Amino acid sequence: MRIPLILAFLLPALQLAIDTYLFFIALRRHKSSGLARFQLYESVFFLIYVIVLFFLPARSGITEGGLLIVMWMVYFYIMVYAAKLAYVIFDLLASLPGVWGKKRLRLLSRAGVAIGAVIVATMLWGSFINRYRIQVNELAIDIDNLPASFDGYRIAQISDLHLGTFGTNTGFAAKLVEKVNSLKPDMVVFTGDIVNQRASEAEQFIPVLAGLEARDGVFSILGNHDYGDYVSWNSDNDREQNLERIMDQQIEMGWELLTNSSEIIYSPEGNDSIVIVGVENWGDPPFKQLGDIDTAYPTSGDSAVKILLTHNPRHWTDIVAPTDSMRYALTLSGHTHAMQFRIGPISPASLRYPECWAGLYSTPDGRKLYVNTGAGCVGIPMRIGATPEITLFTLRQSNNCKN
Repeated sequence: MRIPLILAFLLPALQLAIDTYLFFIALRRHKSSGLARFQLYESVFFLIYVIVLFFLPARSGITEGGLLIVMWMVYFYIMVYAAKLAYVIFDLLASLPGVWGKKRLRLLSRAGVAIGAVIVATMLWGSFINRYRIQVNELAIDIDNLPASFDGYRIAQISDLHLGTFGTNTGFAAKLVEKVNSLKPDMVVFTGDIVNQRASEAEQFIPVLAGLEARDGVFSILGNHDYGDYVSWNSDNDREQNLERIMDQQIEMGWELLTNSSEIIYSPEGNDSIVIVGVENWGDPPFKQLGDIDTAYPTSGDSAVKILLTHNPRHWTDIVAPTDSMRYALTLSGHTHAMQFRIGPISPASLRYPECWAGLYSTPDGRKLYVNTGAGCVGIPMRIGATPEITLFTLRQSNNCKN
């Protein structure tokens, strides 16, 4: 409760500070009573707005539709006040020469207006355009001892759909399925977080996601959101029924859900094989660390080529990479979303997941991790830079590499 209470005081305080400056200082220079009145009415409106936000049901008890409303309300509020704050900062800088009796730097004030407009435009673009722009990243993965019949084997990875964020609109999911199928992968993997909170979010998406096609099928695992830990259930039985429904939905879609289990994939000729291993979520505290590699594949040190699916990449950094006996050639994860904000190599996700927040990582002995930035959104309905991702891996025998 402590963080929400702090925000309940800090947000209105910051808002009032910004609006007071605009009303009593910035707009007075323009000598426009119309602008001043507009600012006053807007300030009152947003003060009521933020109070309403804090009195809405907590996300743990809110319905899918209510969660969408809250997400958009929060996002709109952030957009407006981020733009205002940018202007206030630049306007204050423009006034600094006045301390030494010099003229204001009006150019800086105008720059503040421009930057505020850019913030609004960028956030609208991130919500209404970029979060639907699917990007396909193709990588060749060199693997020691890869059977010859699997040289050129293609695996498509998708992750973090968070279907509740799309409400009743299945259009994006249909576009994602079409794009994956157009790549003609031999296998499709989904690395967790199919919903935000409840199984009911995914019901109408079942026929769409059932359309994923691959010769060797679709394999999936659970993510932290799939366990219902963000909901205050009436009983443990309700929570368990929700989880069971999420599992059943994936069966209905024709996916094979791996819950601390594995599957041998044979070549068309039947003489070679690789292994797909999938574990339950390795949660960041206070969430449970349910991923159990020893149960999923007890002989992980054998010579079989193994691909591991684990939702949280910290499982790789904490357990898989430091353990020499865990000979997983390739580990596929999601979870981070690159925090849905990325400009080139820069993302706030690097602060929380400094070792592995997006893209390809490797141990000195060549074992690899790939962190997919996901396809859906959680928290806020926006992606700036971190576009929805499909990753297409082509497995290659190491002796086919050319330096």
